[in-house]
Amino acid sequence: MDDERTILRSELRERRRRLGAGERMAAAEGLVRTLENLPEFLTDPRIAGYWAIDGELPLHHVVNALRARGQQFFLPCISAPRQLRFAAWRPGIALEPNRYGIPEPSGADVEIVDGGTLDVVLVPLLGFDRHGGRLGYGGGYYDATFAALRERSEVTSPVLVGIGYAAQELERFEPTDWDVRLDYVATERELIDCWSREREPAAGSGA
Repeated sequence: MDDERTILRSELRERRRRLGAGERMAAAEGLVRTLENLPEFLTDPRIAGYWAIDGELPLHHVVNALRARGQQFFLPCISAPRQLRFAAWRPGIALEPNRYGIPEPSGADVEIVDGGTLDVVLVPLLGFDRHGGRLGYGGGYYDATFAALRERSEVTSPVLVGIGYAAQELERFEPTDWDVRLDYVATERELIDCWSREREPAAGSGA
């Protein structure tokens, strides 16, 4: 399975790199409209995201929308092996690259919180399916940080929302035992409710 996922990650990175600058800009604008279909995104105070690298869908329009409503935006920080904490960030707060070269908020006065205190987490990915399956980068940071959500059977807090281009969708792939399922996926085109199939009545139930 590791070899298959490595090959798939390479294919999905290349798929994402083929998107043109105009497509990326339009997708960043479309993502905000998609997320506005999620009530928690419009009302809840603590929203975490990511600093886009390597062609990830940018969140600058998301940050602007949150600031306009007075909501806080948080960025992930590596706190231990395969563990993340989240630091409040707004334009003007200093950033320093972590061991992977990804910017993290820095400074003694930066507010840092545990993942469980967040309301919504916008999760980066390489691939996704409509059942909440997420193909990440192989480090396992999000799966380990939110391991307490692994056994849930409905949406709980924090709400996990995968963020990706529509072109990153996969038909279906098998999760591992340690994968944490997404509650929603937001692309530039739509908000996908990953629990919707579980809510549908069984055929012949009369519901």
